[in-house]
Amino acid sequence: MAGKKRANGEGTIYQRADGRWEGAGYVLAADGTSRRVRVYGATRKQAADKLTEKLADSQHGRPAQVNPNTTVGEYLLSWLNTVAVHRVRPTAYTNYDTYVRTFLIPGLGHRPLHALTVADVRTFLDGTAAVCQCCAQGWDARRDPHHRRKDRRPRCCAVGTCCQHRVQPATIRYIRAVLSAALAHAVREELLHRNVASAVRLPTPRRTGHQPFTAVEARRYLYAAAFHRHGPLFELALRTGLRRGELLGLQWADIDLDGGHLSVRRTLARVKGGMSFQPPKTEASRRKIVLPAACIPALKRYRQRQDLDRREAGDRWTDQDVVFASATGRPLDRAYVHRQHETVCYLAEVRYIRFHDLRHSCATLLLEQGVELVTIKDLLGHARLHVTADVYAHVRPRLHRNAIEALNQALDPDQPDPDHRPGID
Repeated sequence: MAGKKRANGEGTIYQRADGRWEGAGYVLAADGTSRRVRVYGATRKQAADKLTEKLADSQHGRPAQVNPNTTVGEYLLSWLNTVAVHRVRPTAYTNYDTYVRTFLIPGLGHRPLHALTVADVRTFLDGTAAVCQCCAQGWDARRDPHHRRKDRRPRCCAVGTCCQHRVQPATIRYIRAVLSAALAHAVREELLHRNVASAVRLPTPRRTGHQPFTAVEARRYLYAAAFHRHGPLFELALRTGLRRGELLGLQWADIDLDGGHLSVRRTLARVKGGMSFQPPKTEASRRKIVLPAACIPALKRYRQRQDLDRREAGDRWTDQDVVFASATGRPLDRAYVHRQHETVCYLAEVRYIRFHDLRHSCATLLLEQGVELVTIKDLLGHARLHVTADVYAHVRPRLHRNAIEALNQALDPDQPDPDHRPGID
């Protein structure tokens, strides 16, 4: 067997001085040319099988990898800086960059790109979901024990008690999606034969139930917000369902206080390098909505207060025409908004919900008032009706119950007959 000659085009196989077997042959490259590849095995058969597979791929028009030494980490960074940066929104690119550097490179970056398997990706995702990220990323070790905020004090691995801070299933799916997008580009460029990330199946995460305000809680929240410096921000969030970025991106030129409407033309988003004004999330997000009548006087007073801030700040004022600004004219910081929202909840003596849940509260209360789903879709700026229906599916059972009760009342034999005329049998 060792002396058997291979036919022309089948490559060559020989035993190396170290005892291993090496196979060599010419295969198709991605640029259309041919290049020599080498494979190795502990036995002649192993080397022959690997070489045969390479040659078979070449004969079927599947080119070999340009650089078999390229690692997953090297490819992901190259893909981020040359492909993703030009094809996705800046906010999405920031998320891609975060997930690549925080999860993908530490977990898979050392693997050769061409050797990455479905099992590698599945094992990585399962391990990421199971480990405490506070311990894995060293977040706790970097906390400042002298920081005045309680949540900045060490409380996990630095004190020997794991806090079990695991990533959510939706985050695992997002990590897989970023890797799949990168590998899909490699397949299109004929650097890889298949996208191993797309073959990994993940369980569909259960939609976490929203906990919006009830009508009573909403009224108490609005009452407390009326006494807050930035009260109109919280009122608009609850009364119109605007997204946080849309609220912080509002400029006075977008609001017609006399006509009673506002236009959503931009959003304030975090991008690589800081905060920046960006186009709305989708074309449907670029919308014009009616201002609630209760918000108009509050916004007029808020603008007068801002004029006083401008005069007091003098040269320190940064004129960006934003509606919700700091004492120096800059857009409000997102973390500041969340802290003040928590304060309003405390003052209103209502349970704390996320700031984004004010948007869910608006939609839920509208649904309970019988407003049509398509109208809520337009108000919220959803691109498709099924998105609105899916997000607020938790409200439908309550609406179904109300509908059945209304029907039961209509069919109650004790109800008066609207078509019956007195004195006529």
